[in-house]
Amino acid sequence: MSVSSPEELLLRLQKSRFRARFHLDEQARQYLESRGLDAVMEHGAAFIRDRLAPAHPPQDGKQTPMRGHPVFIAQHATGSCCRGCLSKWHGLSAGKPLTEKDQQAILAVLRAWILRDMGANVPLSPAQGALF
Repeated sequence: MSVSSPEELLLRLQKSRFRARFHLDEQARQYLESRGLDAVMEHGAAFIRDRLAPAHPPQDGKQTPMRGHPVFIAQHATGSCCRGCLSKWHGLSAGKPLTEKDQQAILAVLRAWILRDMGANVPLSPAQGALF
C-alpha cells in the first residue's frame, strides 16, 4: 500500500465529496450491534478474498453493492470497492492478485472507517440475546 496508515488514507478520503458522503445507515448499525465487529470483519475478509483479490475479478467495478452490509458501505467510503479504486486510493495495481498483506491492509482501513463512522463503542462479539 502506498499510504502509511489507515488514518492517513481516511484523511485523504474525506477530501473526496463522493467518498465522504458514505455513512452507516440504521440497518448497518443494527447488523454490527447484533453480529459484532469481529464477525463483520470476517465477512469483509471473505468479500475481499472472493471479490477483489483475483487479478481480474468478475464484474470488476460492479461487484460491490452500495448497501446491504456494513462492509459494502465501508468499501465505497474507503475506495476499496473495485480494482480501479484500489489502484487510485491504495496504490494497488490492477491486473495482479492481491497478496495476503494487501488484503489485511484493506481490512485495517475498513475496520478503522467503521469504528470512526459508528462514533460509539462497537461490540466485538454479538450482542446478548441476538437472534441468528
